[in-house]
Amino acid sequence: MTNSYAQKDLQFFYHNTPFELENGQTLPALQLGYSTAGTLNKAQDNVVWICHALTANTDAQDWWAGVVGKGGVFDPEKYFIVCANMLGSCYGSTNALSTNPNTGEPYYHTFPLLTNRDMVRAFDLLRIHLGIKRIVWACGGSMGGQHLVEWSILRPDVFENLFLIATNAVHSAWGIAFNESQRMAIQADSTWQTPSPEAGRQGLGAARAMALLSYRNYAVYQRTQTEVASDNLDNFRAISYQQYQAEKLQKRFNAFSYWTLSKAMDSQNVGRGRQGIAEALTCIRAKAHVIGISSDILFPPSEQRLLAQHIPQATYYEIDSDLGHDGFLIEATKIREILARFM
Repeated sequence: MTNSYAQKDLQFFYHNTPFELENGQTLPALQLGYSTAGTLNKAQDNVVWICHALTANTDAQDWWAGVVGKGGVFDPEKYFIVCANMLGSCYGSTNALSTNPNTGEPYYHTFPLLTNRDMVRAFDLLRIHLGIKRIVWACGGSMGGQHLVEWSILRPDVFENLFLIATNAVHSAWGIAFNESQRMAIQADSTWQTPSPEAGRQGLGAARAMALLSYRNYAVYQRTQTEVASDNLDNFRAISYQQYQAEKLQKRFNAFSYWTLSKAMDSQNVGRGRQGIAEALTCIRAKAHVIGISSDILFPPSEQRLLAQHIPQATYYEIDSDLGHDGFLIEATKIREILARFM
């Protein structure tokens, strides 16, 4: 059994044979939680695959409203939409709170290191299980976009169009430093080493508060969290905002999955074992529509320009927004306008 947070209409794929990981370790078996919407047509040419970001789930119609869902660009009345929970996350896929078949106990801290390449190989097993030979649109931002870049190199014959937003081919030293700082916050929690689902919960909250600073920027906080009154000595709006966001994640996620997924994000380097990043990106056959967010400090536009420079059939667009990295979720109207040119 796999520990998962409640989500309606979740389906499960089981791979009951050993799954070898990139680092040489093996998962005895794996499970992926996934959601579908719409109907696969007879020609099987209406598949849209959505890859979610770090702490999201498979309900893309919820977190990407306006892009996915009724009336959106990817409407289930027209498309067969698939979104799978990444390996290691707590929304239905095998993760550190899952039971290790070899011991009968949860993995906890013995859960192996996963890479984005491992996660993509698991997605591909699900794709084969679902009988999908071609994906007409594959869409993802941030870590979800990382998965699609890797996957489209691994299986170039599967994808027709890629929609990549606020993502990269290799994770930067800057991004890795942010992730390690968040893991240090989890490690500083005195409960972290205990074999319990609640281990590291306070550290997780601190990690989330830290992450928000990379998802937004100075201008956003100045606009939304500046004090109305000028005589405050404590309990500032920015303080309550950080605490609120920390508590929200604590209620729906766990420190183990956060640790696993942030490590996987660090591993992003499509050039590993492929004669470098530029050479690897030339293997992509799909048409790539690459979007950067002008104020993104975590995945800056230079990283999307690099993708567009080396993917053979790529077009680059930049959304002028002060919302930072979170613009890939919030700027739905601008995203729709770009996609509408090609749909």
